[in-house]
Amino acid sequence: MGRRHLARRGAMTAVAIVAFLGSQTAAQYPAFAPPPLPAPSGPVPRMPDGRPDLSGVWWLGRDIPVAPLRVGVPQAANAPRRRDTFADLYQPWAREKAKTLGDKDDPSLNCVPVAFGTSNNTITGLGFVGQIVQNATFVTILTETYHSFRLIPTDGRAHRDDALPSYRGDSTGRWEGETFVVDTTNFTDRNWMHAEGMVSFHSDALHIVERFRRVAANLLEVEATIEDPKVLTRPWIVPKVTLQLAPFDQIMEVTCTNVQTKELMDAAAKENYGRR
Repeated sequence: MGRRHLARRGAMTAVAIVAFLGSQTAAQYPAFAPPPLPAPSGPVPRMPDGRPDLSGVWWLGRDIPVAPLRVGVPQAANAPRRRDTFADLYQPWAREKAKTLGDKDDPSLNCVPVAFGTSNNTITGLGFVGQIVQNATFVTILTETYHSFRLIPTDGRAHRDDALPSYRGDSTGRWEGETFVVDTTNFTDRNWMHAEGMVSFHSDALHIVERFRRVAANLLEVEATIEDPKVLTRPWIVPKVTLQLAPFDQIMEVTCTNVQTKELMDAAAKENYGRR
């Protein structure tokens, strides 16, 4: 219980801190990267129909690293460069628009969920832990952050034509052997792909194809290809993320109340985030 409690408390604390730190995130959290993966443990659980069972609480393998506040401390010139992101593929007009946006423009400051995920997967959203619940006709993905969920039908139905665009889009799922493939469209353009001040706006043409593969009882591989012909020069092939089965079986809500965060960011922006 102690570790789980700390994980939840850590998540809530980090959400508040990184929202304030904004562009300092890359310098202070060189590690959003997960720790070394454990060895595969146990066979892949199965549903009654023989399909892999993706159910479980999944995370990056450790609590969120909350670093001391260092606002105003520049990133070292030799700091390792992050991998390419969604925004690295912006068309020229989108690249220019991105230069006009910053930490205080992040929609997540107003309790808006991300369209993809800050850790490059949709299970954890803009946090570090999420849960999958699977039955015969649906795979449900729940995230702790910002009241977010996805219902993914697996019975062969097509995308809905009676739903308004949404933050997480409309998803359909199918099995390709041992791999669960999720196709998501019908996004609104009012959120970003990532949070923590990572400028990553997208259009309503956003299209995400994800591939989930449980390779052991304790490991889940997630890959994605993301298209947005209105803002990207080419599809973004997302680096593979391997999530670990968490040592607890139920997620908890990380509540977003939007109390004072926006005001703090506006005040920090006026002071250039303490930088000189």
